[in-house]
Amino acid sequence: MQEYIVNRPDPNAMKQILEKNFENAAGVILRLAWQAGLLRDEIHTLTWGQIDFLDNQILLKDRTVPISGELAIWLRALREGRSHRSEVVVLSDRDQKPLKPQSISRLARMALDAGGQTGVRLIDLRHDFVLRQLETEDWQYVSRITGIEAAAMNVHFAQHLEHRRVSTRARREEAQPPDEFALWKLLQAERLSPAGVTLWLTWQLGLRLEEIVTLRWDQLHGETLRLPDRIVPLTSGVLGVLSDLRAASPDAVYILTAPRSGRPYDRTRLSKIVRTALVRAGLDNITLRDLRLDCDIRVGGENEVTAFLRRHQSITRNEAAELLQVSASTAYNRLKQMVRRGRLTQIGARYYLSSAVVPPERQTEVILEYLDREGFAYRQDIARLLKIDPRQCRPILQRMVNAGQIEQQRQRYVVKKNA
Repeated sequence: MQEYIVNRPDPNAMKQILEKNFENAAGVILRLAWQAGLLRDEIHTLTWGQIDFLDNQILLKDRTVPISGELAIWLRALREGRSHRSEVVVLSDRDQKPLKPQSISRLARMALDAGGQTGVRLIDLRHDFVLRQLETEDWQYVSRITGIEAAAMNVHFAQHLEHRRVSTRARREEAQPPDEFALWKLLQAERLSPAGVTLWLTWQLGLRLEEIVTLRWDQLHGETLRLPDRIVPLTSGVLGVLSDLRAASPDAVYILTAPRSGRPYDRTRLSKIVRTALVRAGLDNITLRDLRLDCDIRVGGENEVTAFLRRHQSITRNEAAELLQVSASTAYNRLKQMVRRGRLTQIGARYYLSSAVVPPERQTEVILEYLDREGFAYRQDIARLLKIDPRQCRPILQRMVNAGQIEQQRQRYVVKKNA
């Protein structure tokens, strides 16, 4: 088996290189490789439609790659600066046309050489991304976001890690719903500790760890947090915690600081502190990612969808995708989550507020009661009765006709005799 040769770049040098190549093609290439772990061919074919800005992730053919808020903001600004002229992300600086794969490697090499990273190449940036992930995550998760087979992870990368091994802590394919009672007990016990504050911000607000470690007090405005890419309303619980924390440290610049140095926490260190607290509370099967996903399920896009439905009565998957600026599959999952939680009712391909329509399981009963009372009904009458689009009544009525419950007399529907 061929050995992986990994030439890890200097992080400080990389930051300078990225600053120097802030808006050009080389900067796009380097960021996608170093900050998202994309391969050259993936960079070459990447389109804006594959970047989900709502969930901060890149949707590739074989995997989904989460990206930092910083990278998402940078990519969004890049797209807006181009006025949506091209669907392809990486374009030539000269003629704004897609680059060939060889040109992508050449631009990366020139930028790295100019920044003093002469031994580092494009593939090394991806390998460094893999190693950085393995320093804080388990191999199942890293395998899933990088596309590298789990069996090869230990062989190729363990030698480059501090402990010479890859974590084998299991990670589930599906997010684990938290034990809310145990979690609330932990939040009360750790209320103002770094672990407690991190858990509050993750579970209640959906913040990512990289956002939490850089969070400053001047970003707190009344009952909201102003992040670079969005404004986050505070829950009453988080507001109380932050108010007490501010009173205890009135001169602090950052919301969370290490007690000895007074500086912001390192992401890895804070992750370990939180992990220890979860294990001690018997929540060792829960991760920050699980809590963030639970928050997404509870609040992600719900307000926007609800407001849309109050104006337009119903919504489709494609309309939700356009509203939330996400892919159609992500929009479908969001709508289905709202259905499972009882917020929406699905009728055919359209979704309605559950309180605004007759649920599918009662439609037949309601229609028969109406026909018994009124004698007959047109399709428009049934639509008003069920509070849905008239076009959606056709399959409902046809099923009842086929079942022998009603019959159609030209444009009118009546209860079938002896039904």
